[in-house]
Amino acid sequence: MNVIVGTIVALLCIAGGYMAHGGKLMALFQPFEVLIIGGAALGAMIISNPKAVTMGVFKSVGPLLKPTPYNKNFYLELLALMFDIFNKIKRQGMIAIESDIDDPHASPIFSKYPSITNDHHVTEFISDYLRIMMLGAMAPHEMENLMDMELETHHAESALVPGAITKVSDGLPGFGIVAAVLGIVNTMGSLGGPPEILGQKVGAALVGTLLGILFAYGFVGPFASLLEHKEREHAKFYECIKVCLMATINGAPPKIAVEFGRKIVYHSMRPTFQELEDRVSKK
Repeated sequence: MNVIVGTIVALLCIAGGYMAHGGKLMALFQPFEVLIIGGAALGAMIISNPKAVTMGVFKSVGPLLKPTPYNKNFYLELLALMFDIFNKIKRQGMIAIESDIDDPHASPIFSKYPSITNDHHVTEFISDYLRIMMLGAMAPHEMENLMDMELETHHAESALVPGAITKVSDGLPGFGIVAAVLGIVNTMGSLGGPPEILGQKVGAALVGTLLGILFAYGFVGPFASLLEHKEREHAKFYECIKVCLMATINGAPPKIAVEFGRKIVYHSMRPTFQELEDRVSKK
């Protein structure tokens, strides 16, 4: 929603200010300038990134327009799931969760939290480390190091798409200048013609510079920043899982383990102690 609202505000203010000075909106309608700038930016992005990153840029449009899933209710679901798993381990032993982690979708515990289970990567992350805990093959500090390395890899990978978009944003003003120069070259071929024709051609060339700067700082750059915020929220969600698991490995009771996880959540999304208590006590 903030993408749509911000875009509308930016366009209305720019167009309103321009028209207030007597400008005509149709003078800004220069589709060939957009083609030059957009095509050059797209080509540069394809050249500079692997195919997977380029495809990730296009796929990022959906997440940009959707609100973040990492809200208070989502964290409550996660912490309640972790509590149920830890509680079962405490009462029945580690071996009791084997069937749950082998097939989470058929697990009575995981199936109670479809919002978590529907995220394949989150479910896999939880199941993998619970399996390592069940096997007892690693010391706590070794498991923590492995988690840190996996999360670092995940963070580096998730930063590729916002980074690619940022580089496109950095190049857009230059591509706007390219469009403007091409417009001036086109104008030079019409010297000696009617002044109004020359004026239109020069105006079209200047619009190229305008669009390059506007696209860079008004839209593409902010889109990259928003994706970075979303990736930070995503990384924090995994960090919350890690903290809960490590607390359990180090012997914390289930309620204390999930409290550890709750404490590292961003304040805007963090459930209160009582909200978490009520959620894990729910039958």
